[in-house]
Amino acid sequence: MTDDANIPELMKNIGERAKQAARGLAMASTQSKNTALREAAASLRRRQNEILSENAKDMAGGEEKGLTSAMLDRLQLDENRIEGMAQGLEAVAELADPVGTVTAQWRRPNGLQIERRRVPLGVIGVIYESRPNVTADAGALCLKAGNAAILRGGSESFHSTGAIMESLAEGLAAADLPAASIQRVPTTDRAAVGEMLRMTDYIDVIVPRGGKSLVERVSAESRVPLFKHLEGICHTYVTRDAAPEMARDVVVNAKMRRTGICGATETLLIDQDAGTLGPIIAGLIDAGCEVRGDVETRAVDARVLAATEEDWETEYLDSIISVKTVAGLDQAIDHIERHGSHHTDCIITENAETAEDFLNRVDSAIVLVNASTQFADGGEFGMGAEIGISTGKLHARGPVGVEQLTSMKYVVRGQGQCRP
Repeated sequence: MTDDANIPELMKNIGERAKQAARGLAMASTQSKNTALREAAASLRRRQNEILSENAKDMAGGEEKGLTSAMLDRLQLDENRIEGMAQGLEAVAELADPVGTVTAQWRRPNGLQIERRRVPLGVIGVIYESRPNVTADAGALCLKAGNAAILRGGSESFHSTGAIMESLAEGLAAADLPAASIQRVPTTDRAAVGEMLRMTDYIDVIVPRGGKSLVERVSAESRVPLFKHLEGICHTYVTRDAAPEMARDVVVNAKMRRTGICGATETLLIDQDAGTLGPIIAGLIDAGCEVRGDVETRAVDARVLAATEEDWETEYLDSIISVKTVAGLDQAIDHIERHGSHHTDCIITENAETAEDFLNRVDSAIVLVNASTQFADGGEFGMGAEIGISTGKLHARGPVGVEQLTSMKYVVRGQGQCRP
């Protein structure tokens, strides 16, 4: 951790180095970028014990601070999660390089030849909280798309992110790419975040990835454009036409596979006459989930606690789910629109017409039919990884992968044409 008290000067230096690195990365070959990613993956595997040792320091600190079990789960690394990070880097290396891709071309009557091609955004700032794997994912995606990255992880994961950064640095060095292509803010001082939000001369876009308070602060204070990822208040709606076993299995997975991720279902909506409510509730409780429900839900199972209005707008990130019975599709969609965060919502039904109606009318970044909301991430979409789920509507929406981390340039070729 740096002892540098001059945070503005520290951040200015980081910004200048990132800007310089971005110019080189925009012209870097696909082979160089892929070499960096694969070598970084190899380094993660070699340095596994060191990374786990640093993570143990963060876990001890998190327990002292009284972090919730969900937050500790996000923070914890083990051999499988480190291997997952390494495989994620290799998956990004296997993706097609978006930089320079011509997405459209046409010829005008006056002979001008016009093409639209993908170009890097430039410098991307990523502000995130306790998940150390974001360091690898964000660094990899920014690099593959030809962008320099400035990463500011949370204080809870400071030691873990530092260890992961060492592997990314080894990858950059092996590929002879600028060391400043991926930089970590080397301080836990929150003033560094404030500086990032004002660095319009150096940072082209910021991705906030964390809890509601972080995203709200960044949204309120940032002078830099954002890929906004608000909280994940995700819904699963079970219709009266749903297959009973599928409904139970999908709902339990959507809530309980990993409760601390943004794609975890937080509210179950179910038709009043579905007939599957009892088995689903029993499945959730047997899996260790606390269920909070409306009057109709509590009448089905005495173990269900009473839900309040606050529950419908809570991202638990824990083994808790709220359950509401509805009179049909219209009421379910109304509830999602009123209480949801436009992140990820699912319908479970065997009625194809109802499913299409839900897909067309629910205004969320990701909508699913008969599949767990836990699939809401770029890796599961075949995008290698994602830097976050954008719930905004400008430039990128849904999983932000390598393609979404580029912009457009129009290239026009003529033969001496002058405009009349």
